[in-house]
Parts: sequence; structure tokens; C-alpha cells
Amino acid sequence: MEKINGKKVMVVGGSSGIGLATAKQAKAEGAIVTILGYNPDQTKLIAEENEFNWRVADVTKQETIYETLSDVQQVDHLVLLAGTFVAGPILNADITYLHKAFDERIWGSLHIIRALGTRLSSNASITFTSGVLADRPVPGMAILAAASSAVEALVRGLCLELAPRRVNAVSPGTTDSPLLAKSLGADREIFINSVKDKLPLKRIATPDQVASAILFLMTNEIMTGETIHVDGGQRLV
Repeated sequence: MEKINGKKVMVVGGSSGIGLATAKQAKAEGAIVTILGYNPDQTKLIAEENEFNWRVADVTKQETIYETLSDVQQVDHLVLLAGTFVAGPILNADITYLHKAFDERIWGSLHIIRALGTRLSSNASITFTSGVLADRPVPGMAILAAASSAVEALVRGLCLELAPRRVNAVSPGTTDSPLLAKSLGADREIFINSVKDKLPLKRIATPDQVASAILFLMTNEIMTGETIHVDGGQRLV
């Protein structure tokens, strides 16, 4: 981890869950961490508590992203975790709502990469997040499964286009994160237990476990164009 000591790490979606765990682990290894969040109050509070730099922006708004990142001098490791839970039947869900799956995970990420441009160091790492739905789609989440698969395809293309920068993805399974709690509410425990029963390891991931895979991709200088599955074997069952 000495490789990120003193390096500039930006975590998009770094104010909670996997993003916050990633930011904390990078900070503990000596990185200079900036988090980019959507909610100003929450992002500021988390940044002050953990001595992060911080920015606030809606990643789907290209002009806002360019303005927000205009004074960033350099990024050595970029982690792209922005993305809300988007679900609904293709035949009758609001189409504008369904667009969010791609707007956040694909176009939002590209807005950030384009806005940073050459300020992404020549040997930078870029880490996306896809998800187990790319391998195991379920009814009502076809659009999120498609967006997750698209992320993994984008990673393979960008690792060639942006070389020698390294581009990879982490694909978490069901993770005990604030996003899961917000999405499921009172049904959280029932859902988690039902997933655990099917998994080979009989447990779901924590944000820290997913974050450790992201830090591995930051520091392993030969990894590019890859997707690491952190899912307890969920894609296999």
C-alpha cells in the first residue's frame, strides 16, 4: 500500500457505503483523499469527520461536473461509485426514471473522466463498479442489469483507449450498505437472510470487503481491463 502513500485519490460517491469505506482505507494508507457526493450537508460532514477534501455535484449534469472539478490539479486514482437503485418493469415503469441507470453509471462516469482529462495522471487507475446483476439478472431489474453489463464492456474498451492508465471494475454482490437499507426498509433483514441461505459462504459482503478489492486494483500495476467479483459466489447460484 506504500504505492498510494501521498497519491491523490478521488472517490465519486464517497460519502457513504462502499465509497466511504474506500476513502477511509485510502486515507489510512497515506493517500490525499477527495470525495465527491450528491448531498452537500452529508458530504461536508463526512469530509470534516475524516479530513477528506470534498466536492458536491450531480454526476448526470455535465456542466456542473466541469465546474466542480475545474480547480482539481491532479488525480492519481479515480473511483467511480455513483449510482442509485433503479428498478421497475420495462413495460410500465417511468422511462425517465429508468434512464437514471445509464445516466449515473455510464454517462456520469464519462462526464467525470472527460472533465478531468489530462489531469488524470498518465499512470492513473480508474475503478468502476458494476454488480452481480450483470451475471444474474432478475425480473424488474433488467435495466440495472444492462447498465452493469455496459460498465464492464466500457472498462474493457477504456483500458485500451486511455492506456497507459489502468481501467478496471469491481462487481459486488449483495452488500450490507446504506443503499441496501434505504432500498429495502423494513424488509432488509428478510432479504439479507434469503440471500445468505443461497450463497456458498452463507454471508454477504461488507462495504470494507468491497473497498479492499478496490484498493487492490489501485495498487496492482498490471491489472487492467478486468472485473473482480466480490460476491461470495452469488453469480454462480
